[in-house]
Amino acid sequence: MNEEKIQTAHERIGGDEGLKKLVTLFYDNMESLAEAKPIRDLHAKDLKNAREKFYMFLSGWMGGPDRYIAAFGHPRLRARHLPFSIGTEERDQWLMCMKKALDDLDIDVMFKEQLMSSFTLTANHMMNKELD
Repeated sequence: MNEEKIQTAHERIGGDEGLKKLVTLFYDNMESLAEAKPIRDLHAKDLKNAREKFYMFLSGWMGGPDRYIAAFGHPRLRARHLPFSIGTEERDQWLMCMKKALDDLDIDVMFKEQLMSSFTLTANHMMNKELD
């Protein structure tokens, strides 16, 4: 029997190296894009901790090693983001930074679209600010 091994998103993005590149590009976008300033301002001045935790989270989220859970327990994403006011504007800024990061990776277009779809669902779930 010839079974094809289905790759995880972690493998498809290039393993740890590809994932680190995605996280670097994402936070570099957040720091450099004027239109992302409001969401950047929700973060600590130094993004080193955010970069590391996001990398650890995405590793498990994409089917790689569950580094975040091993270090911190269940991510409880929504609960951890409740102290921050996240509405449509913040969600869209976050997604813009992620889309630009994904566009700079040398990965399959369909895979990028699948990731953006998943990131969009998660970003929508993080929203906690009532519409005006």
